[in-house]
Formats: sequence, C-alpha cells, structure tokens
Amino acid sequence: MNGFSTGEEDSRGPTDQICCLIENGDRCSKPAGNASYSKRIQKTVAQRRLNLGIDNNARHNYICDFHKMIIQCARNKRRRKDSEDDSNETDTDVPEVDLYQLQVNTLRRYKRHYKVPMRQGLNKAQLADTLMKHFKTIPVKEKEVLTFFIYTVKTNANKLDQKNGINNDTN
Repeated sequence: MNGFSTGEEDSRGPTDQICCLIENGDRCSKPAGNASYSKRIQKTVAQRRLNLGIDNNARHNYICDFHKMIIQCARNKRRRKDSEDDSNETDTDVPEVDLYQLQVNTLRRYKRHYKVPMRQGLNKAQLADTLMKHFKTIPVKEKEVLTFFIYTVKTNANKLDQKNGINNDTN
C-alpha cells in the first residue's frame, strides 16, 4: 500500500466519474480511477504545496491516475532545507531510500531485526513510514563503512560466498 485506497490494482471506479480534484482553479476532466483523496493525501498535498483541492460539488473522492502519480512523486521527493536553497549544494549528504519499493515481508523483517516498536496491523504504507523514521535515526560512520566495504571487496570476503562453500583463496 502507498497511502492511496486502491483496492484491486486494475479495477476502476464507475466510468461516468471524473477526477474530483481542482488544479489551478479548473476541475480535472480525466476519468477517476480507484484511488481516493483521503485525509492523509490531503495533508501531503498541503505539505508539498501542490496546487490541488477537492471539488465540493463532487459526489465522490476518487482521483485520476495522473494526479495520483503527481502526489506520489511529490511525496517521495525529499524537500530541500532552506539553507540549501541559498547555496548551490545538492542533497548528497542523505541519500533517499524508498522503503515503499520493498515487500511487506522485508519491512517486517527489518522491524523484527531492529526491534522497532509499533502497533500491530499496519498496512504497507504505514509500516514504511514508521520504518523510514527509524532508518533515518541510525547513525552511520561513513569512513568506517566505506573502509570496510572496500576491504571486503578487495579480499572477496563476502559472507554469502563463505556460507555457500566458495573458497576465497582460489581467485
């Protein structure tokens, strides 16, 4: 799940419905999909300052695939800090990791490994959001990690190779 209520991936709402959003003062005329404009999505739109709003005359809250993709892209992009806007620096300090791309079982394994406390029954989007907050708090000593990585590559000391019985001395 990615924050949108979509049900089955290839099902669509009734064909006579159009997107419930107003963009730059004009109602969207694209056919509505099955993604709904929930409170959570409204909050994302407000935070990212997207010029979107719901048409109060619409009898539903379904949005088109075009606006769904705009909202998803805006949510996944990391906003720059104000201090970076003044300089010509890019956001190279903290690479963005998209946990939404991982499977639910992988997210659960991460949660179990790091013993991240959270309530039961979270959907994929909620799980990814919570784990992203945890992921960003993990301290990384870059110099140590890079040094160890280079050493591991140069010596072919891969734990997976050792488990599979591959001898490092034969290279």
